[in-house]
Amino acid sequence: MRRLLLLAALALPQNGFAADRLVVHAVDVADQKAVVATVEPVHQLVARARLGGTIVSLKAKEGEAAQAGAELATVADPKLVLQMQALDARIQSQQAQADKAKSDLDRANELLSKGAATQVQVDVARTAHDVAERTLDAMRGDRSVIAQQMSEGAVLAPGAGRILSVPVSEGRVVLPGETIATLAEDNYILRLQLPERHAQFMRAGDKVEIGSRGLSEAAAETRREGRVVTVYPEIQGGRVIADVVVDGLGDYFVGERTLAWISAGARRVIVVPAAFVFRRAGVSYVKSAEGAEIVVQPGERHGDGIEILAGLVDGDALVAP
Repeated sequence: MRRLLLLAALALPQNGFAADRLVVHAVDVADQKAVVATVEPVHQLVARARLGGTIVSLKAKEGEAAQAGAELATVADPKLVLQMQALDARIQSQQAQADKAKSDLDRANELLSKGAATQVQVDVARTAHDVAERTLDAMRGDRSVIAQQMSEGAVLAPGAGRILSVPVSEGRVVLPGETIATLAEDNYILRLQLPERHAQFMRAGDKVEIGSRGLSEAAAETRREGRVVTVYPEIQGGRVIADVVVDGLGDYFVGERTLAWISAGARRVIVVPAAFVFRRAGVSYVKSAEGAEIVVQPGERHGDGIEILAGLVDGDALVAP
């Protein structure tokens, strides 16, 4: 409902008249403009493949809700399995070499204690043992890298939300970084795109009236209130973009449109209480203080008052019919 700056003055006796008499005065009302708002997620999340390979399992389906960390798909690369098998064989071979180097070092130390070997021979055996152990550790590190790559084949949901699109299918080959699913966060907002002439009136924190779901006339009759949280500083295509927070958008479709009413500045109008306007033969009248009936053109309603577009001027005195 539009805010009237001086509406209270219309309902009170003025200039000594009784309660059934009224002197009309122009008041400032907040002019509102009906626009179409679009339901958008605050953030759009993208689940991407971290590993190149073939999709062997696809669990993501459009329209379903996904929890943060839920597995959406599994990507497998057969080459990684072969690399793991080859590396396991090399690790076993290197383990055998490390065991032999350890035996050589123990034997050299024993011979040195009996005086049958030199310190140089012991140092050579110790160096060979250290090299074998370090090489074995490096191979085990390479195996951990491959195991990590294989675990990255699971594509996880980056956050909780509703799955909007799944542009891949099971059995398809994907590359690292390719999109597996797009999700919309559960937190929705209304996005307004307004002509740039309204930029001077739009501020963060302004109240916006939102119609009920749909674009019908019935949806415009039931309104609820939202609040502007962001006015983007860039004008795109001659339009100002603003985000509005409204409760109860969780069951809306992403991209669904609804009616919204925004402030478009203030204007001077004459508003009289609805009790002072009567109709006869399809024509609206008010009664002047002298008793004459004046034909008027009613406009929008402002609470209990009716805007008079034509027929009255500031200072006219009226009486209730």
